[in-house]
Amino acid sequence: MAAMNEMQGVRLLRRRQVEEMVGLRRSALYALVAAGKFPRPIHLTVRAVAWLSSEVDGWIAERVVESRQGSVVDAKP
Repeated sequence: MAAMNEMQGVRLLRRRQVEEMVGLRRSALYALVAAGKFPRPIHLTVRAVAWLSSEVDGWIAERVVESRQGSVVDAKP
């Protein structure tokens, strides 16, 4: 029951939603995931994945902070 309470309010984003939010296409997203620079997706089925919206939001917030400090993350591994 505790696990259910912790999962309330969790929102999953499909790849196209993530692409729209972060402004990157599929290949760039997966390159960043492979390099450990973007949150890993959660497997919903063998062929379907999704990201936690809180993790994607956190990644976006980090990019804002880094851009204001003059640091930019390269999409290439």
